[in-house]
Amino acid sequence: MRVERMRRIAWGLTWGAAAALTGCAVGPDYRAPPIEAVGVWTDAAPSEGTLPDLSRWWATFDDPTLTRLIEQALESNRSLQQALARVAEARALRDGVAGERYPSVALESSVTERRQSENGPLPVGRIPGLDRDQTIHEVGFDASWELDLFGRTRRSIEAAEGRLDEAVEHSRAAQLTVAAEVARTYLDLRGLQRERDAQESAVDLSRQTLRLVQRQFEIGEVAEAQVVQAQAELASLEAQLPLLDAQIRSLALALGVLVGELPEKELVLTASRTDYPVLTPLPVGERADALRRRPDVRAAERRLAAATADVGVATAEWFPRLTIGAFGSFQSLDAGELFESGSQTWSVAPLITWRVFDGGRIRAQIRASEARAQAAALAYEEALLTALSDAEIALSRYHLGLTALEQQGRAVVAARRSHELAMIRYEAGDIALLDLLDAERILRNAETAYARMHRAAATDLVALFKALGGGWR
Repeated sequence: MRVERMRRIAWGLTWGAAAALTGCAVGPDYRAPPIEAVGVWTDAAPSEGTLPDLSRWWATFDDPTLTRLIEQALESNRSLQQALARVAEARALRDGVAGERYPSVALESSVTERRQSENGPLPVGRIPGLDRDQTIHEVGFDASWELDLFGRTRRSIEAAEGRLDEAVEHSRAAQLTVAAEVARTYLDLRGLQRERDAQESAVDLSRQTLRLVQRQFEIGEVAEAQVVQAQAELASLEAQLPLLDAQIRSLALALGVLVGELPEKELVLTASRTDYPVLTPLPVGERADALRRRPDVRAAERRLAAATADVGVATAEWFPRLTIGAFGSFQSLDAGELFESGSQTWSVAPLITWRVFDGGRIRAQIRASEARAQAAALAYEEALLTALSDAEIALSRYHLGLTALEQQGRAVVAARRSHELAMIRYEAGDIALLDLLDAERILRNAETAYARMHRAAATDLVALFKALGGGWR
C-alpha cells in the first residue's frame, strides 16, 4: 500500500508539472492592428445626414423585385454556396487541429491462435501443463497524449481559427459581391428599358416628321428627296430597337443564373416596367467605420493573425516534445478468466523527442514563417489602401454623376422645347427639313444620354454600397 501511495504521489507531481508547463506558448502574441487615424473623406458633402442600414442597402431602392432577386440569390447562388462550403471545410480543419489537445485512445480486441516451437528458447510442449498450441484472448486499449509544453498545439489552433475566420469573411465578401452583381444587372436591365423607351419616343417623333413631310410633298411644297431622307432617318432609328431588346434579354438571362435558377427564369422581367429609382446624395459616415465593415479588410486581418500563429508553431519545434503512451489490457489463455485481476497487463511509457540537430531546417522554417507573416502584414496594409481607394472612387463617381444627371435633365427640357419650335417653324416653311432633323437628333441624343447617365449613376450607387462594406450582417 505504501508503494502504491508513493506511485500516485509521483504521478500527481508529474501531471502537475506538465500542466504548469502547458501554460507557456512560444512565438509572438498577436494583436490586431487598430483602425483609427485614416483621415476623412475628400468629399465633405457625404458626411451630412444619417447612414442608411447597410446590411440591407438594396432596400433604399424601394423596389420589391430587386429585393426579391437579391434575397433569392443570397439563398441559392452557386458561387455563394461554394464560399459557404469552404467555411465548413475550414471549420472541420479547425476542429481537427483542436482535437490534438486531447489524448488519442484506441480500443483493441483480439483472439490469437498460435503454435510455438518445441526447440526454441522456451521448450514448449516439454513442460508439463504448458501446451504447444495456444489460444490467446485479449481486450485492451492503447492511448497516447502529447503534452503541449511549449504551445505548439495552441498556436496551431490559433492559426486554424484565423483561417476559419478568414473563410467566414470571404463568404461575407461573396454575399456582398453577389448582392451587388444582382443589383447592377437588374438596374442595367431597367436602365436599358428606359433607354429603349427614349428610342421609341425618337421613332415616334421621326414618324410624325415623315407624315408631315409626306403631306407637304403631296401638296407640292417639298421634293421627293426630302421624303426619302425622312424615311431613311426613321429606318435607322427603328434598327436600334432590336439591338436594345437583345441586351435587355441577355441581362434577364444573366439574372436567372445569379439567383441560382435556369437562365430563362427571369425573362418575364423583359415585359415588365417599374419606376426608375430616385437618386440622392448618400451620407457615408466615417472612413474608419467603412474599413471595419469591409469583409476583404477583415479577411486580410484574419490571414495576418493566422500567419503570426504559424510563427509560434515553427518556433515550438526548437523545444522538446513529451508524449505519454499508455497501454492496458486483459490477456488470458482461457476466455472465462479474461476479466479477472490476474489477467491484467499495462504499461506507461513517457517519450521525449528533441530535434537537437537537423541541419538548420528549424531555423529555416522559422524564417519562412516570419516572412509569410510579414507578407500578410503588407497585404493587410494594401487591403486598407485598396478599400479606401475603392470607396473614394465610388463616392466621387456617384456624386459627380448626380451633378451631371441634373445638368443633363436641364438639357433634355431645352431640347424638347427646341424641337417643338422647330416643328412649328418647319410647318410654316421658315426652316428646311435638315434643320428639323437636327432638332430631332439633339432631342434624341439628350434623352438617350439622360437615360444612360441615370443608369450609370444607379450602378455607381451600388458600387458605393459595395465599397462601404454593406450587404452582410
